Amino acid sequence: MSDRLATDEALLSVEIAGIKFKNPVLTASGTFGYGLEFANLIDLNRLGGFCSKGLSPRPMKGNPPPRIVETYGAMINAIGLQNIGARAFVLEKLPKLKDYNTRVIANVFGYSIQDYVEAIEILNDGEGIDAYELNISCPNVKEGGIVIGSSPKSSAEVTEVVKTAAKRPVIVKLSPNVTDIKELARAVESAGADAISMINTLVAMSIDVYTRRPRIANVTGGLSGPAIKPIAVRMVYEAKQVVSIPIIGIGGIANWMDAAEFLIAGASAVQIGTANYYDPHCCIKVIDGLATYCREQKVGSIVDLVNSLQSV
Repeated sequence: MSDRLATDEALLSVEIAGIKFKNPVLTASGTFGYGLEFANLIDLNRLGGFCSKGLSPRPMKGNPPPRIVETYGAMINAIGLQNIGARAFVLEKLPKLKDYNTRVIANVFGYSIQDYVEAIEILNDGEGIDAYELNISCPNVKEGGIVIGSSPKSSAEVTEVVKTAAKRPVIVKLSPNVTDIKELARAVESAGADAISMINTLVAMSIDVYTRRPRIANVTGGLSGPAIKPIAVRMVYEAKQVVSIPIIGIGGIANWMDAAEFLIAGASAVQIGTANYYDPHCCIKVIDGLATYCREQKVGSIVDLVNSLQSV
């Protein structure tokens, strides 16, 4: 490791849920595959960590195409949580990920609480996973189609059950499609969440005016990208006012200034998602940009930037 990189790590290192990250820049679930897909594009060892595609107990094919459409300053996707399943991740991906010095967070989703527990129990056997991230923004089929993440009660329930089953720290990923994000954040903290990541995508829709048909086969999908960043920053700020556990900020980050906004608003780390599609080097640029910013602003540690918003 070069002297500069060693200095940057000392400047940028953070700790979340007892896990030390060399820097606060992670990749967001669903935008970075299983990590290995980007190994020939960037140095994975530079990342603070990455979140896997959402993993279910068994493989899923996902939704039929078209599944992605561009909109102004954003993207709508309805991939349908296509994945190889938790067991295949443990057997096929984890052994190869051991070659890289970066934190691995396994994202987990389910359509019932039992689905989450089943996936977690499989992943507990895997070596090299540092934490779990719960995607609770899924239709809970056994509860009449209610989205788990829209209900503080349901969110707390799945968090509590998973915490009991998990052998690693649990990060709960919050849905923005709620009336009060503070209530949701408090609920999962009270249920034992070790950290929160936020926000997930917003429900959105796009129509082809010539065919008068939805541009996505699923009709609606999740909106992500720069257009949602101000909403995400606001929600991180609000959640930080009511919880003491760490927050990982997500939503439209495309450069180091975007990341710095989230940190100042209260996030201890960030995840970069949509930007990976059009600039695979975005995460590395953000890491380098944050290090330069800290040096120029004489910030002794990136931790000092967290929750440092000044009044107008």
